[in-house]
Amino acid sequence: MSGRRNDGDGAEAADPAGLRHALGVPITAETLERALTHRSYAYENGGLPTNERLEFLGDSVLSLVVTDTLFNGHPDLPEGQLAKLRAAVVQMSTLAEVAAHELNLGSFVRLGRGEEGTGGRDKPSILADTLEAVIGATYIDCGLDEASGLVHRLFDPVIKRSALLGAGLDWKTSLQELTAIRGLGVPDYQVKDSGPDHQKMFRAVVKVGARELGAGEGRSKKAAEQLAAEHAYRSITAETAEKAEDQNQTDVERTVVTADPSTGSVTAALQDSVPPQPGSADAVDA
Repeated sequence: MSGRRNDGDGAEAADPAGLRHALGVPITAETLERALTHRSYAYENGGLPTNERLEFLGDSVLSLVVTDTLFNGHPDLPEGQLAKLRAAVVQMSTLAEVAAHELNLGSFVRLGRGEEGTGGRDKPSILADTLEAVIGATYIDCGLDEASGLVHRLFDPVIKRSALLGAGLDWKTSLQELTAIRGLGVPDYQVKDSGPDHQKMFRAVVKVGARELGAGEGRSKKAAEQLAAEHAYRSITAETAEKAEDQNQTDVERTVVTADPSTGSVTAALQDSVPPQPGSADAVDA
């Protein structure tokens, strides 16, 4: 056997038994199948139930577990920083990365012909939504403890990495805060897209005042803007560091050692400032 099944419409999905093993939770085949059913497949097959209700539920379960983990794991962080951390962990791009790398989830999704033909198995939105549906399905069949355990296995490494990102948690917000502190104005993003609908690329440019400070490209508008914001943030902080270094150098150069006018050298002035030692010729003369 190939380990794949034909859904009767030319699209093939991997046998979900492999996914059940990877999840490590006692979820039923029926519930898991529903969690993997994209609306495109449901529409093309007589209006089957989709995974969207499970996605709605899984989104809340994921948010609860992540929020609880952050709240208890970082007791000294203020609310604003906790919110940034949570947003970084549960954003679409992060969910899609976890779905693809940890579960190979795209290979199991039941897709219609249209989505299959346009690369739906690799679309971040479909991967993220399906992962939330799988979490919701786990909660329905197995309860909160099992669902929480699944979230921890998949997302604890993400939480750990995100806690070290600093400004990188949200480059757009960090850039806006930085420009406000420096009185530089509000960042302005200009985005253009190119390519066919199923393979669009976005290019964002961010200006602060009249200056173009960063640009970025990505598969989504948000990703492109985040990259542009990162480049702008790093540009501003690099300029600030360079100015500070130049100022320090100037301060050093302005430091003047005042010499004794009766001598022609700093060395003489320094020597004159040292009291004569007992027994020396200078001490006898004194």
